Amino acid sequence: MNGTPIVVSDVMTRRVVALRTGAAFKDIVRTMQEWRVSALPVLDGAGRVLGVVSEADLLPKEEYSERDVGRYGQVRHFAEARKADGVTAGELMTAPAVTVPPDATIVRAARVMARSGVKRLPVVGSDGTLQGIVSRPDLLKVFLRDDSEIAEDVRCEVVARLFGSQAEEIRIEVRDGVVTLTGRVRETALIPIAARLARAVAGVVDVNCAVSGPPRHPDLDPDLPDPQRPAPA
Repeated sequence: MNGTPIVVSDVMTRRVVALRTGAAFKDIVRTMQEWRVSALPVLDGAGRVLGVVSEADLLPKEEYSERDVGRYGQVRHFAEARKADGVTAGELMTAPAVTVPPDATIVRAARVMARSGVKRLPVVGSDGTLQGIVSRPDLLKVFLRDDSEIAEDVRCEVVARLFGSQAEEIRIEVRDGVVTLTGRVRETALIPIAARLARAVAGVVDVNCAVSGPPRHPDLDPDLPDPQRPAPA
């Protein structure tokens, strides 16, 4: 990755089906089934994202057709009851849409998804026009990176930058996305920073950091314990 963080535009789906505000209810359902998606962005005439229609927005039509909600129920479930009367995308959509820009990091996109409780986000440009869609599976693609690529990024972007000439003293192994760091360095204060930065490298699942400081020399440092010599009884 050459030190560049993975952003939404690197993983998003660019071929996107979208709706106009006048799209009819049955056409919305048909489009969802045809494209095998559970939500569709709704655009205005200029291609700007106005909202999103999801399966959850369509279900009230079925729910409220089977029973009389009553006055109390209509007040309590006003939003759902109103959607049950909707027949077009403009009436059914949830607005404003939760979106992300194409240059947002995948970490930011994941946070937005988690906090908003959605499975996919429209990706919009600075003018609000639709650029693509990023979904949960898109964000997980980063974990398919080869271990060798991850190791190279950790070597170049973390170890070499932090430890400079000492970088060769650190061994990096990556297996199934789990990074293991071993070796000895003089700057022990940098060890936890290295572990934290390695964990942030795209595709890293976990980090095992066994890097330690330089070996003790009891003859030169008599007040320090020698880890190679057993403690006196």
